[in-house]
Amino acid sequence: MDSSGKEREAMQLMAEAEKRVKGSHSFLRGLFGGNTRVEEACEMYTRAANMFKIAKNWSAAGNAFCQAAKLHMQLQSKHDSATSFVDAGNAYKKADPQEAINCLNAAIDIYTDMGRFTIAAKHHITIAEIYEAELVDIEKAIAHYEQAADYYKGEESNSSANKCLLKVAAYAAQLEQYQKAIEIYEQVGTNTMDNPLLKYSAKEYFFKAALCHFIVDELNAKLALEKYEEMFPAFTDSRECKLLKVSKTTIKITPSCLKMNTALSLGSFSPCWGLVLRSNLVEDIKLDLHGIYTTLVEAAAGEGRFF
Repeated sequence: MDSSGKEREAMQLMAEAEKRVKGSHSFLRGLFGGNTRVEEACEMYTRAANMFKIAKNWSAAGNAFCQAAKLHMQLQSKHDSATSFVDAGNAYKKADPQEAINCLNAAIDIYTDMGRFTIAAKHHITIAEIYEAELVDIEKAIAHYEQAADYYKGEESNSSANKCLLKVAAYAAQLEQYQKAIEIYEQVGTNTMDNPLLKYSAKEYFFKAALCHFIVDELNAKLALEKYEEMFPAFTDSRECKLLKVSKTTIKITPSCLKMNTALSLGSFSPCWGLVLRSNLVEDIKLDLHGIYTTLVEAAAGEGRFF
């Protein structure tokens, strides 16, 4: 059967499911088998949704899953209701991002009511990604990443919480909320520096915190570097720390640098080697800490002169 045939069959199922729901409301049927008719309607809506998916009619699929979700809730089946709302959200993502968010929020409400905070956090991340990629609303994306991190921390899923917080920090820096970014990078760096598997990432987080400090105030940046070295002695010998301590030359980092033009003047390693970072001064371009970190460290490592 072609996709148009599947769509016609799905519409027939929708109509039949609606009849079952209306029939369940009659007095006698409500007394004798009302729930059975609602259960049958749930199954029909779900089958219709899957047929709409085959036909790539994503809005219709999302609507059918939503109808099933509402009936599952009527039947006091919270888990099935939440699952159907998630299925609806996944279908709507391909056609109506805002409606996808509405469905995922409905699922989150159910999961949090059930105490399923880890899965609720996962769906907050999905919503944040929709705001990032589809609706381009970074402030709302940040809010959902923060909520996901909060739920993960409550469930002792610290690694997952840190991943969400790092997304928040990167966006905070782009929005010139440098103090917020600094606090997060320092928090994640502190959380990872004593972990044998994660401690090597700590230098990156302290490096990014220091970059934010440099944008705000050079003196505070130098004090922050001293604090990071004291907290995490391994940071002292890292490329990142050496890069930031070249205070005898010019280090210019501004809020308007996304892509860095780097001019590296590296002799054999000594206190006298020079490094100049020159930014592209374009007013409407924001700071990309990950880009700066990757560009500078890899470029310097490629020279083979950091040791």
